[in-house]
Amino acid sequence: MDDLDKAILIMFDESGALDDDLKKQAKLYCNATKEKPSICRLCIEKLCFSNLVQVQFWCLQTLHEVIRTRYLTMTLDERHMIRGSVFSIVCLEDKNLTRILEGPAFIKNKLAQVLITLIYFDYPLVWSSVFVDFFPHLSKGNVVIDMFCRVLNALDDELISLDYPRTPEELTVASRVKDAMRQQCVSQIVRAWYDIVSMYRNSDQELCTSVLDSMRRYISWIDIGLIVNDAFIPLLFDLILVGHLSDQLRGAAVRCLLAVVSKRMEPQSKLSLLQSLRISRVLRLVTENGDAEMVSDIAALLTGYAVEALDCFKRINSEDAKGISMELLSYVAILKSFTPLREKQLLHLGQILEVILVLIRYDPAYRTNLDVMDKIGKEEEDRMVEFRKDLFVLLRTVGRVAPDVTQMFIRNSLASAVSRSSNSNVEEVEGALSLLYALGESISEEAMKTGSGLLSELVIMLLSTRFPCHSNRLVALVYLETVTRYIKFIQDNTQYIPMVLAAFLDERGIHHSNINVSRRASYLFMRVVKLLKMKLVPFIETILQSLQDTVAQFTIMNYTAEELSGSEDGSHIFEAIGLLIGTEDIQPEKQSDYLSSLLSPLCQQVEALLINAKLLNAEEANAKIAVIQQIIMAINSLSKGFSERLVTASRPAIGLMFKQTLDVLLQVLVIFPKVEPLRNKVTSFIHRMVDTLGASVFPYLPKALKQLLEEIEPKQMVGFLLLLNQLICKFNTLVLDILEEIFPAVVERIFSVIPRNGLPSPGPDAITEEVRELQELQRTLYTFLHVITTHDLSPVFLFPKCKAYLDPVMQLLLFSSCNHKDILVRKACVQIFIRLIKDWCAQPYEEKVPGFRSFVIEAFAINCCLYSVLDRSFDFHDANTFILFGEIVLAQKVMYEKFGDDFLVHFVSKGLSSAHSPQDLAEQYRQKLQAGDLKALKSFYQSVVENLRLQQNGSLVFR
Repeated sequence: MDDLDKAILIMFDESGALDDDLKKQAKLYCNATKEKPSICRLCIEKLCFSNLVQVQFWCLQTLHEVIRTRYLTMTLDERHMIRGSVFSIVCLEDKNLTRILEGPAFIKNKLAQVLITLIYFDYPLVWSSVFVDFFPHLSKGNVVIDMFCRVLNALDDELISLDYPRTPEELTVASRVKDAMRQQCVSQIVRAWYDIVSMYRNSDQELCTSVLDSMRRYISWIDIGLIVNDAFIPLLFDLILVGHLSDQLRGAAVRCLLAVVSKRMEPQSKLSLLQSLRISRVLRLVTENGDAEMVSDIAALLTGYAVEALDCFKRINSEDAKGISMELLSYVAILKSFTPLREKQLLHLGQILEVILVLIRYDPAYRTNLDVMDKIGKEEEDRMVEFRKDLFVLLRTVGRVAPDVTQMFIRNSLASAVSRSSNSNVEEVEGALSLLYALGESISEEAMKTGSGLLSELVIMLLSTRFPCHSNRLVALVYLETVTRYIKFIQDNTQYIPMVLAAFLDERGIHHSNINVSRRASYLFMRVVKLLKMKLVPFIETILQSLQDTVAQFTIMNYTAEELSGSEDGSHIFEAIGLLIGTEDIQPEKQSDYLSSLLSPLCQQVEALLINAKLLNAEEANAKIAVIQQIIMAINSLSKGFSERLVTASRPAIGLMFKQTLDVLLQVLVIFPKVEPLRNKVTSFIHRMVDTLGASVFPYLPKALKQLLEEIEPKQMVGFLLLLNQLICKFNTLVLDILEEIFPAVVERIFSVIPRNGLPSPGPDAITEEVRELQELQRTLYTFLHVITTHDLSPVFLFPKCKAYLDPVMQLLLFSSCNHKDILVRKACVQIFIRLIKDWCAQPYEEKVPGFRSFVIEAFAINCCLYSVLDRSFDFHDANTFILFGEIVLAQKVMYEKFGDDFLVHFVSKGLSSAHSPQDLAEQYRQKLQAGDLKALKSFYQSVVENLRLQQNGSLVFR
């Protein structure tokens, strides 16, 4: 050994016996050697003579690095020497180099990588014969053939495959290499693959496996006719179907067929290709073969085949598609038209279902991750949800074509999963349940209710089975989802209600140890209650008793803010209870007892939490706030089950309980006026009470609204305005007195942040969260003003307390009707003006609101009805803009009806004349207004506007 050999051995030593300083010195020595001009020659010499694997690897690694970084700066002679030497080693031109090709895989892979780097730079312009020169050496036997495969694999990995990110330069080189290979040597490579596999299939199956795995990589971009022919396809099927060959070789042949099936091509050509393969020959192997990898490969082939076949049927609508074989039809929805199916076709469908079940199962390696839902588990679940979509489409297709076969298969799969009775079959149980769940999507409501076919047996089996792995999150969730999906069967088969209740109320559902399962169970139980409502009345006592601990626990659990933000926060259990006890089928006394037993403790808890709450430190206050939030959510959800008729007419005692509850919850705003989450929760409850208590809520509204307005921030006004809108829409003029009291405070707060000429329109980059909040507030304000005017509440603007805000409101509406970017807002503003004109100018020349008449004629009519539509940004081709134009024309008609010639003369003289319209326009315009035909007026006025626009450009006089 020379010094370099020693240094390399020291550097790669992993025994731990050598000093770190010595290893550093060895590394420095090796790095220094790399910088020598003769380094490539040195590396090649050592490769030829050294038996040390470490030295061989270092030389190959150095060659790869130097060629990659310095090759283009070398002399032509040096490059020629490197090419010749590397190729000589790869092709075993010197039998003394056999030790390298018979050495470890990582040495051979590195050697292949070096050759590919030379191909990167020199093929085909400088070194055009590299592949052609390889072929004569293949006769030397398996070591050279193996090296040939490694070179092709490295070419794919390093340059061609798009599975790895590529630079633009690499993509260009890859395209150059592929084009040259297609023209020069691809057909010879394919012939070599065929000859090698044919020759070695019985003597060296591992080598044949390597050849086929290399071939698979190239099928996507070479001429498909080189593979799909009378020689190669029979060879591949022969390899797959002959039982005595290794599963590895058979699997490689299957993967090559999948590459053929998946090759992109025109649908007509693809259809012919699929039809020619007669893929049904491999279907039986799914159930016959015991090797999991082999089954997985065949399943992938069949699924890929099915997806491609379905894609062809989606894209082809021709006579050619009808001539496809019955085997291909097994994969597509068109099978339904061929019923009744023959035994062979039904067998194929069963085999497809077997494939689907195999593919949808989770990998047991992820079981723990999926159960605890860590990052890896979440990613795997998301991946599988996406992956399953096409498979479930296929399942439902088979289910529609052969429902009996499908239902029998699922029944047997469930029975098989249950029979194992262990925690080790989590994935098998989850897969079988997922099939049943997915199938339910395609079953008609009538079939679901009657339990046609095997459905009734399946549902009963589902309800009566206790899976050993029910503690697993995925199994528990899909079980509950599946029960919920088939719940319509229970509507007409009420004898199974106790089994349904048990599934939701015991440790399989709401009492499951996993909180995510428990919460989902609460939500699904609520859906079940909605559907079965009346039929659950006899079981109310049992249900409430089972839920006692869950109800109590809900208001003491320490949820984080993040947990509370989800849609499934656990409060659905209270909604379910409300739906159960809110029916009139329950005796009034019992109903009162049920509700009181729930509301009283919750209200007492709130009152206790509010005592001395202002004296608490931040941490203690936050803890109490979190519990109060939970309680309000619970009460709000509970109230959803009670109708307005029940609580106000038939059973007012129930209404009284909710009024008392509202009184208690309003105290929350007194103690915590600035805690936004609490304000939102209380506001939501007031919304609910407006719907539930109806007009009987009125005595509580002044106090409620006053508390909500206390210390309210302008940006929080959106929620407040939405509440007012609800009150106005429900009670109309009954809220006039309430509105008179709060309108000044509402407008004062809003105008403190929104100018009367509206908000400026920032560019996309300038829209901050604050700007978004103000824009939302402004939009809600327009809705509020629109709701006021369209519900006969315009007098509120004229009350002494409110009159000071009339001018700012009118100015905002005027500006927005002309300039707001949102066309729908402009339409609402115009509609407000139309309604106010009708309200305040009921009789011609009436002056109910001093100054309003002249404001409308001089400002609104000219600016909104003329100037804003003359602007070229007013696009008549836009649907919403054209609707706005209709409102503007209607406004003119209403103004003429109310103001007569005062409007007409001013509009023509100050508006149309200043826009240089013809003299006779006034008379034409008057005639259209007097005729009262809105459609004709709209058409005429549009032509006026369009001609005025053209005239302003000087391109056309008025016609």
